Amino acid sequence: MKVISIVGSPPPAETCSTESGEVPRLDLPLTRREFLRGTGILTGVLLAGSTLAVLAPSRAWAVELKTLTTAEGDALMKMGYALYPHKKLPDAVYALLAKDLDADAADAKVAEQLRGGIAQLNQAAGGDFANADEAKRLSAVKSIEGSPFFNTVRGKCVTSLYNNDLAFAAFGYPGSSWDKGGYITRGFQDLKWLPNPPLSASPKPWFG
Repeated sequence: MKVISIVGSPPPAETCSTESGEVPRLDLPLTRREFLRGTGILTGVLLAGSTLAVLAPSRAWAVELKTLTTAEGDALMKMGYALYPHKKLPDAVYALLAKDLDADAADAKVAEQLRGGIAQLNQAAGGDFANADEAKRLSAVKSIEGSPFFNTVRGKCVTSLYNNDLAFAAFGYPGSSWDKGGYITRGFQDLKWLPNPPLSASPKPWFG
């Protein structure tokens, strides 16, 4: 499970018990020395009053890039949002996509592909993909659909955007339960965004 680095003081020692099904406070430290070490830096602030702002030790977050520039990382974040738009997910989660692609860019061939793809996006968006409006960004992404660069970024989105503590908290996923006896007492009936299924959807009991 990946955890994003966030600037701020560490959380208190007391955290919510995973036995209760509650999402624990996120432990997301980043020292200033680490902050200054990369070639690119992505930063932002979590929305005040949001679930993630309550769980994180600080509303400010920062992600270090070791190969890509800040502008390139920002473009990859915006491409990730164009491909998988979620109003619930803050920029901090999309920054994980840029961080993971930056790690892959340690391979010179991958770095070349990413930079070439970003150049294509900029051209398709009229010069600056990251700062274009959402409609232009979506159109630019669609114009390169099926390219190796497009497939690289889309494939990385699946794990980078959804397999991390911030996404789990945003979507209300309490974590693994199989090793704690299942979900029968840990969230079995706490689904809020779908209507209750009709009784006809449930199988008849085999006993009785």
